[in-house]
Amino acid sequence: MPSPNTFSIKPIRELVERYMQRGSIWIDPFVRASVLRDRCMFTNDLNPKYAGTHNLEALDFLRLFREGSVDGVLFDPPYSPRQAKEEYNGFGAVQTSRAFYSDRKREAAYILKPGGFGICCGWNSLNLGRKNGVEVVEVLLVCHGNQNDTIVTVGQKQWPSAQNGPNPT
Repeated sequence: MPSPNTFSIKPIRELVERYMQRGSIWIDPFVRASVLRDRCMFTNDLNPKYAGTHNLEALDFLRLFREGSVDGVLFDPPYSPRQAKEEYNGFGAVQTSRAFYSDRKREAAYILKPGGFGICCGWNSLNLGRKNGVEVVEVLLVCHGNQNDTIVTVGQKQWPSAQNGPNPT
């Protein structure tokens, strides 16, 4: 990736800024040195060298919010064990297992308001998950030449009636 700060990449930043206009309460559980950190109401990073509103493990940060209380979540965790180790070695357990991502995505989807957006960056297009009530509405693929592409998925939290099927009444 040409920049460890995903949101400094022009097409990614433009996509995120377009969605951030659709709500006032945005959070970032893995903020690092993001160029968008001032646009989020609450930011977090385990590494205290990054100026977030919180310095907690991401899951603990996400659990600070009530169900359906945020308009948007920027979900840009370390993509690989190497990245996680470089950024967070010495600040607690460094994990990048499937369960690590799944637990945090489930919690991020839980705190999204119906109609809210989860924007996920990584090397796959899994987003916050249909099983968590989030449907993919847009995908951006950014090619970096001879390096891994960045895949950005925008998911929208579905309204409860859309998640549970038709109302039986």
